[in-house]
Amino acid sequence: MSEVGKVILLMGVVLVILGLLLTFFEKLPLGLGRLPGDIVIKRDNFTFYFPLGTSIILSVVLSLLLTLLFSLLRK
Repeated sequence: MSEVGKVILLMGVVLVILGLLLTFFEKLPLGLGRLPGDIVIKRDNFTFYFPLGTSIILSVVLSLLLTLLFSLLRK
């Protein structure tokens, strides 16, 4: 299997595990989904939720992890 295939397979496994964790553990101890910057608008029969702060934090963390992973695979 090529290196790119291994990386894609690993990323898929990580996403499945993350999806299972988010499904079975509604309240994570990190406070994801309730960070400052997350936008919640509640009306009578409507709720709009946009996790902007959570998205930024996850983007930075995943970027750092992928950079580390790719630097380790190059050696």
